[in-house]
Amino acid sequence: MMAKRAGRLKNQLPTCYYEGYLEKRSFKDKTSRKLWTCLCGSTLFFFNDKRDTDYIEKIDLNGLISITDDSSQDRNLDAARLHIQMKSGNIKITAPNAEARELWKGYISSVAKLSVPTALNLLPGQIHMLKEAVESEKERIRSVPPPPPVPSGSPYITLQADMPACYHAVSRLEAELLLEREAKNGNLMLRPGSSGNSFAVTTRQDLDGSVFRHYRVTRNPEGGFTIDVDNPVHCDTLHEVIDYLVEKTDRVLVPLIIEEAYEKNISFIQSDNENGERSVHQALPNVAPPSVPRKPVPRKIPSPEPEPEPVIEENYYLNDDMEEEEAEGEDSTAPPPPPENKPPKKAMMPPRPAPRKSITAATPYSSSPPSTNRDSRMRSDTDPQKQIPLAAISELKLRFEQMAKTQ
Repeated sequence: MMAKRAGRLKNQLPTCYYEGYLEKRSFKDKTSRKLWTCLCGSTLFFFNDKRDTDYIEKIDLNGLISITDDSSQDRNLDAARLHIQMKSGNIKITAPNAEARELWKGYISSVAKLSVPTALNLLPGQIHMLKEAVESEKERIRSVPPPPPVPSGSPYITLQADMPACYHAVSRLEAELLLEREAKNGNLMLRPGSSGNSFAVTTRQDLDGSVFRHYRVTRNPEGGFTIDVDNPVHCDTLHEVIDYLVEKTDRVLVPLIIEEAYEKNISFIQSDNENGERSVHQALPNVAPPSVPRKPVPRKIPSPEPEPEPVIEENYYLNDDMEEEEAEGEDSTAPPPPPENKPPKKAMMPPRPAPRKSITAATPYSSSPPSTNRDSRMRSDTDPQKQIPLAAISELKLRFEQMAKTQ
């Protein structure tokens, strides 16, 4: 059983401009809920029933971005839907009929933007009611006192990013409802205090029902914060305040961290060119472009190695040695003659033996002397160029060696 909360009378709310039953559904809600809705000031207050004095939820219209018709069909054919886009998220509203939808759209847009929209399908009397609501809202805003200035001497809380993750800008009653609804995500949260210069910590635990406790956190003039209990606890930052409460309760208290809901697909509202009806369309998925094949790199053909220059072998001749020996015997003091371009020398080939002539039987009457054959043999052993044949040189070397051995 939920703990009883102090009721809040409707006469304590700002001026009510319009009210009626609406079906509300946000992206966090799984089903729609039919609630009595009151537009009081620039805030929508939702009640479970028309006779209730304690609202269960509210929407601040200062964060309104746009309000458009939703052409999707409802199970109730007379019902008409609205799509409210806020900075904190999107909300779907279903009105009992098309006329009620047009009135709700006019009042919400007029109060939020302080001007009557022109594109409304309303009667002149209804337009006049919207203008009166705008003037009343302007007068209410002028009569509201400005919030107390925040002391500039404390550098601890300057941006929303400096707040702990469990900080939620809700009232005392909204904090209890939020902890009740998000019980699985945590049971401790930090919220603004009753005055503009303080904070509060709200906790929820189960003991034969929900038990809520609230702790005041005041800001010190010299810097830091204090948990206002019987034995005050000083902390330098709000993060230390949350850590202190978690550690002192053996981590039974868990900070409430709510992950915001985000769309999984890109959608947009577009009107039909034929009938002018506006509907929600899904953006086409992003198709990855085909990968461009890599540019082929030409293969490097190894350059042929230069062929080695052919080695020209010089012919070696025996008569080269003989000429060198003769040159050494000459006067070495004489200057060497200039080189002459001599024609290439021909290789000395061994003499070809003359074919033997068939010896005919000498006749007693032959008149040729016997020395003729010896002379012809000696002539045959000599070269026609008057050079010593190789065979004669070899025979001389052999005889000189035999003479040297016998001595």
